[in-house]
Amino acid sequence: MHMPRIELHCHLDGSLPVQIVSELLGREVKQEEMQVSEDCRNLAEYLEKFDLPLQCLQTEVGLRKASKAFLLELQKDNVEYVEVRFAPLLSVNEHLDCRRVIQSVIEGLEEAKKECNIFYNVIACAMRHHSEAESLAMMKIAREFLGEGLCAVDLAGNEAAFPMEKFTGLFTAAKKLGLPFTIHAGECGSVENVIQSVECGAARIGHGIALRGNKKAIALCREKGIGIEMCPISNLQTKAVKSPSEYPIREFLNAGLRVTINTDNRTVSHSTLQKEMEFVQKQYGVAEEELITMTENAIDVAFAKDSVKAELWRKLKEV
Repeated sequence: MHMPRIELHCHLDGSLPVQIVSELLGREVKQEEMQVSEDCRNLAEYLEKFDLPLQCLQTEVGLRKASKAFLLELQKDNVEYVEVRFAPLLSVNEHLDCRRVIQSVIEGLEEAKKECNIFYNVIACAMRHHSEAESLAMMKIAREFLGEGLCAVDLAGNEAAFPMEKFTGLFTAAKKLGLPFTIHAGECGSVENVIQSVECGAARIGHGIALRGNKKAIALCREKGIGIEMCPISNLQTKAVKSPSEYPIREFLNAGLRVTINTDNRTVSHSTLQKEMEFVQKQYGVAEEELITMTENAIDVAFAKDSVKAELWRKLKEV
């Protein structure tokens, strides 16, 4: 079955093709330098794999070439629409300001779109370890690109060390700026982070694993129509759950949550949407109709323009 694939939770730095990293670093980079091993122990070990790709994202040329290579690679996975996220402030340096960083990424994606015709949008991530002032300044610049290649903002980074309660002011400000947002929450076991993100106005939650078994929080997300961006392979690699049997995708689907299926980090996790879908079918008995439902959910909760959504619905109806 060939249905349009929609990718809503995908990090640029964790999804760069090895070839472009080799080209930009000027040396041969091996797959294992950028990919976690089968026995990845935790999130900290997983995050070590971002050092090399981040080195490639420190110049305009690097940002443009990396973004272009990323989007062109998605053709192999039959992706029709992607929201690619990255943290602009991690590429800001003495030669490059935040505005130019965002612009360079959009330019690279736009170049690729002319070749592959994949619809894209950028989500700018605030990092939990940055100050509120830094993140708010970044969001104000991101706002200039809203509807012009950028669709939303996000909060990423060490959730355990920086809980959501520290960021309610930042996202109240994001709301005032008219910026839609998704927030990484519930990846490290705190359901409170999910609840506070939703109460702050997040339209979607990245991962949301901590909703598991919490009927009240699940009901809140269902009633508000919150998109739950699940990334099964990555979640198991980072030990967001202790074992595959504890992964709550079946529980969330049965509860009527707006579950979407995503890769998180294509290169680091050695994943594609094809692999993620095959994995949940085999491991959790997810049926073909449920894959279609999750694709419908993805179109519904995407931060895309109505014209793009209409085109995605058209393609899905042809399945």
